[in-house]
Amino acid sequence: MSSNEKNVNQSDKSKESTSVLEKIRRRTALLVGIVGLALLIFILESLLSSGQTIFGGGDASTIGVINGKKIDRNDFLMKVENQLNGIRQKRQTNDIDDATRSQIVDYVWQQMVTDMVIKPEYEKVGITVGEDEVYDKVVTNPGQSISQQLTDQKTGKVYDQLAGPDGGLDRGKWKQFVQNAGPNEEAFIKQMEEDVKNMRYAEKYAVLIRKGLYTTTAEAKEGYKTDNTRLNLSYVIKRFDSVSDSAVQITDADIQKYYSDHSYEFKNNETVRKIEYVAFNVTPSSEDLAAIQKDAERAAADFKGKTIREDSGFISQESENGTITIQDFNKKTMIVRDSSIFTSQPGTVFGPYNEGAYFKIYKLEAINSIADSAKVRHILIGTVDPQTQQPKKSNERAKKEADSLLTLIKEKKVSFDTLVKTVSDDMGSKTNGGDYGWFDENKGFVQPFKDAGLLGTKGNISVVPTQFGYHIIEVLDVSKTRHSSYKVAQIFKLIAPSDETNQKIFATANEFGGKYNSGAAFDKAVDEQKLTKRIADNVKEGDRQLPGLDAAKELVRWMYTANKGDVAVFSFTDKHVVAKLSGIKNRGVLPIEEVKDEVTAKVRVEKKAELLMNEFKNKAAGSKTAAEYASKLSLNAKTVENLAGNSHNIEGLGHEDVLVGAALGTKAGQTTKPLVGDNGVFVVTVNKTESGALPNDFKMQQKQMEQMISGRADYEAFNALKDLAEIEDHKSKID
Repeated sequence: MSSNEKNVNQSDKSKESTSVLEKIRRRTALLVGIVGLALLIFILESLLSSGQTIFGGGDASTIGVINGKKIDRNDFLMKVENQLNGIRQKRQTNDIDDATRSQIVDYVWQQMVTDMVIKPEYEKVGITVGEDEVYDKVVTNPGQSISQQLTDQKTGKVYDQLAGPDGGLDRGKWKQFVQNAGPNEEAFIKQMEEDVKNMRYAEKYAVLIRKGLYTTTAEAKEGYKTDNTRLNLSYVIKRFDSVSDSAVQITDADIQKYYSDHSYEFKNNETVRKIEYVAFNVTPSSEDLAAIQKDAERAAADFKGKTIREDSGFISQESENGTITIQDFNKKTMIVRDSSIFTSQPGTVFGPYNEGAYFKIYKLEAINSIADSAKVRHILIGTVDPQTQQPKKSNERAKKEADSLLTLIKEKKVSFDTLVKTVSDDMGSKTNGGDYGWFDENKGFVQPFKDAGLLGTKGNISVVPTQFGYHIIEVLDVSKTRHSSYKVAQIFKLIAPSDETNQKIFATANEFGGKYNSGAAFDKAVDEQKLTKRIADNVKEGDRQLPGLDAAKELVRWMYTANKGDVAVFSFTDKHVVAKLSGIKNRGVLPIEEVKDEVTAKVRVEKKAELLMNEFKNKAAGSKTAAEYASKLSLNAKTVENLAGNSHNIEGLGHEDVLVGAALGTKAGQTTKPLVGDNGVFVVTVNKTESGALPNDFKMQQKQMEQMISGRADYEAFNALKDLAEIEDHKSKID
């Protein structure tokens, strides 16, 4: 081979590699390690969603804390901008949408958490990932994550230059691509390697944790016995709700003691806020409705005077968002409410009709007799690249080619089958000669394609334009049965409030928020005016949507700067909201003021339990069975049969672990002493216990129990790392 030939081949390879890389860039958009880090991010989910208190009353120079280190706002923004600049270069635009920016902010934060919390753990336990291991996972035996990055998102297929005969990734081609990679390609591959390396670290760490878990034979034996035990029992319970709240006295000292003894119960793992709000919905007034109806009537009158050729332009001018809607219906699918459409002449206009969100106007454009079904085959001369969706050929050129090929087919100078295989751009139909089989009007083909068959006659061949290009369509067969099809054009007039109505409703909301601008005044006004108060609880600092409130970024941001009891007004697309910040729960043990109601409820249950225990002991002293207790306490004993030992619920009683556990620990024929359960004070008599025969060994049980606890291992381990790292996430302050 000559030197020039070698240069040409190398140039071709370089162009091919560059082409693949450009497709990859266009598909991924965010050329960052999101795929490779999928596993790691999944097990870190609880870490990444934390939103802690804004330290120091709002330190503008920091956006979070990880392992005691403040994350500098400017450093973080620089990392974000570096990622965004890469995206701008790949997209060849300076415009970055909010969704992409939010993704990058999250990604940069995730990387920092990984670097500062997780990676140090790998080093501590001695985990390593070698270069040979990474090369094997990326190049020699590429996994699913690699194939996904080399797959066209729109078609779901691996890029042609890297695909094998089965459409999957050809390892040989991929290896050659890697070996011939230039500087740009090397950067992309290096990112893949880094992603895989991070994923392998996470996998090894997770395996290490799981392998450190063990179930003893004794534990397996008890677990097996519990799972295979069935109980017949009788119980009597006096529920807490049978005692009125006024029957117990609770002092501040009682509340303080319970809080001090049980402070761990009130530990909050992440910062959250709570709001209560009233919504002033922005709906059209009667004047708005009348004005929209009048405009729709004007459009309907004008529609009558338009020719079929003028209809599309008129619809675009009059319909919401300029949408042109012209559809075919039969008698079963017709959407026009007036049945006279089936006997009317083309050109007849129906409406306007008030159909909820819109006034709708319909025009019967044509009545056609179509076949119930048809069978066609086609050749596509495409104007758009199916992989990149970029224009690849002008309409004029595509039509000229299609017309020329149609002439060749009709003159029998070339066969239809040959052209399907050699020139058609429809890859999906090449294997069957361009034939998609029989179809009817409900098939999901574009309308011109369907019309060519259903309105055509057997043997007809024509050129048909669609948004995909120009089709040479041959009608192979049509059904003998036919029906009428009604082509209907539609105009949509949105029923929406006017600016004047919106301003009036805003003024009402603003007046309410200004007049009742304290927590107490807000609550009083809501009660007096009988307004519907809505609640959004456990709102995190990074939340961007709340139930019923989309695009709530500004509202959430206010929640994390306001004081409890503050009131403010916010505007949304379809409503104005007056919100009161009603709850602040910061990370850590909540102050007693924040949980006083909850503590009081728990103390009340404890005091009721004391009363009931005394009642059981005094009134039913000497009782030997649940039935005897029931008789002396004027209660009814309940019987439960065939209760599984691993149950958590009692029919008619609900969740009751204490009762089930007590029954499991009691021999048949015996009765427990009075015990405090989840629902009240109870006594249980075990009437009968049935247990399956014990196996010779418990290895299978051990394995099952180890699998259960290992399924929680990743979550629990990283939850512990989260607590130790004391992460405070305030990146939403820059989002």
